[in-house]
Amino acid sequence: MIKIFIAFVRKELYHILRDPRTLAILFGMPVALVLIFGYTVTNEFKDASVAILNEANDELSYQLIEHLTASGNLKLVTTVNTTAELEQAFRANEVKMGIVIPAGFEDDFFGQRKADVQLIADATEPNYATTLTSYAQQMIATFQQNKNGSSGARPYLVSTETRMFYNPQLEGAYNFVPGTVALILMLICAMMTSLTIAKEKETGTMDLLLVSPLPPIIIILGKVTPYAVLSFIDAIIILFLGYYLFDVPVRGSLVLLLALVLLYLLVALALGVLISTKAPTQQVAMMTSMFTLLMPTMLLSGFLFPIASMPHLLQYISRIIPAKYFIQIEQAIMLKAAGWDAVAFPTLILFIMLIVLLTGAWRNFQVVYK
Repeated sequence: MIKIFIAFVRKELYHILRDPRTLAILFGMPVALVLIFGYTVTNEFKDASVAILNEANDELSYQLIEHLTASGNLKLVTTVNTTAELEQAFRANEVKMGIVIPAGFEDDFFGQRKADVQLIADATEPNYATTLTSYAQQMIATFQQNKNGSSGARPYLVSTETRMFYNPQLEGAYNFVPGTVALILMLICAMMTSLTIAKEKETGTMDLLLVSPLPPIIIILGKVTPYAVLSFIDAIIILFLGYYLFDVPVRGSLVLLLALVLLYLLVALALGVLISTKAPTQQVAMMTSMFTLLMPTMLLSGFLFPIASMPHLLQYISRIIPAKYFIQIEQAIMLKAAGWDAVAFPTLILFIMLIVLLTGAWRNFQVVYK
């Protein structure tokens, strides 16, 4: 009996070792998840984009800027001349924090009067904004201590005033609702579409559909259109609930927002069709969707963790995640009242993704059809 049992186990082991997909799940998934979670789940930040509005333009203000950016955690990406330019940089998602050094900063400091520095953060990501301002306050306190030294003279003082743009109450729903819209639409559109077509292929009914009088494009459109309509209704419901239950506003154009929701839906549907044309079974479609849609959308889109805090490799990977650009669009229109000029770039990226995915799906489908 023992020999039979060992022989049976050996047979099963050979089956597992001969199947690359099973090996990938057994060994590839744990390694990938540990690496992704290990690098993304962190409260640390680096290379946080910062703008400076230096109204003082004196020696001490430049020393303060050098001190703030010396560690590399704060990255100076632009210098602005007015608060309007600073607000424009926030709307375009170029910076996460602005540092305003007022005129007469050096005179106030060495005149032993209180020298004020204003820290303005983009609070559409509340936790990130709080972390950034806290770090900047600590760095300014260190700068003040270095200037005071060990002398017993009356100490120099630098005070900081903190302002939170777009979300002064630091409501978590302002970040949660846009991210949830992106995640749910991706799950419903892409995952469900890939499973539906894979089910037809697995049960053999796809072949019957392909030999029917209906053209292949009509078959595909007929499969994905219900999900597009239902997902669009879902998006409206989530935005409605976000507005009435969590007070998440839509400060910009609602028409522009809904139009770009539709574009994102098309990208998600194209992804689902692409997966379905490659996956032979529902199980393969599900695993492919989990690896390529669910986990990257949650971890690498900026929904849960700031992309700027991730290693460069993951930041590069995040550039191919559609949800990253859609969340930027939502935050810009809903929270910053931004117009077309601020969302033109992420919209262009989504449109290019749509063309590439549709082309890939069409080529794969042509192979299946033949």
